Amino acid sequence: MTAPLSVAGLRPARPERTGTGTVGISRDRTDIRPDLEAVFRSDYPRVVSIAARVLGSRDQAEDVAQEVFLSFGRSSVPVGEAAGWLTVAATHTALNLLRSGRRRSAREESAGDGPTVVPDVADLVITREERSSVRAALARLPHKQAAALVLRHSGLSYAEVAAALDLSPGSVGTTVRRAESVLLKELNRHASPE
Repeated sequence: MTAPLSVAGLRPARPERTGTGTVGISRDRTDIRPDLEAVFRSDYPRVVSIAARVLGSRDQAEDVAQEVFLSFGRSSVPVGEAAGWLTVAATHTALNLLRSGRRRSAREESAGDGPTVVPDVADLVITREERSSVRAALARLPHKQAAALVLRHSGLSYAEVAAALDLSPGSVGTTVRRAESVLLKELNRHASPE
């Protein structure tokens, strides 16, 4: 899936009757923010990057980005605050998707479908397994800790993380360290003994 060049594809097109009785598509842009395209062009790569770090899938990250920009397009967030808002929205949306995938997998396994058949173990790459383990452990963290960890490791400063998560700047370091500690415990708890 390639990155869209404009925001036109983000808004569902409306059917419109033409004079000949056929149905056409209305591309009236009056129902979207006038600043959406500029914000989209400047922030899309960063939003996809953050979501991809959480999800490990570029396709899923692009879906998250579309959802986030649709929400932004309907919001009244000032354009000066767009970057921070989009960063937090991408983080939360990706974490929610990660958690819902984990719940879905658990439901499928408990329903008797059994675990999904995986390719030969020799074909699996170790780094991919490690990333999957980290994502699963990240999904088990408290939401605020997981968000602080993702935002900080996405390159945001303590002040930016504090503003994004409504924390005091002094507590960001503690929150991130606790999140790292809980993440490490989760990884160790679910590690396979060798």
